[in-house]
Amino acid sequence: MMGWGNMWGYSGYGNGLLGNGNYWWMGLIGMALQLAFWIALIVIGVKLFRNYSSRTTVGHYTRDNNPLDILRERYARGEIDAEEYQRRKNDLQ
Repeated sequence: MMGWGNMWGYSGYGNGLLGNGNYWWMGLIGMALQLAFWIALIVIGVKLFRNYSSRTTVGHYTRDNNPLDILRERYARGEIDAEEYQRRKNDLQ
């Protein structure tokens, strides 16, 4: 009685579905794909971290803002009056 093993090419002596072992390179491809996945995941994580950390905020001001823009925003919100706005604007220019 041959059973299922012989039907799928398995004779019990190391010859499985893949025949006589000529497909060893498939394991290398699998490892390379896993390595590429983890490298891509790490690169994305580092880029997100750098992007998040480069935009640190003080209050609600970001480091990317120009000092004159910050001054205009403070004047528009009423935090400083016109005299102080002009004085600081002259100092910055």
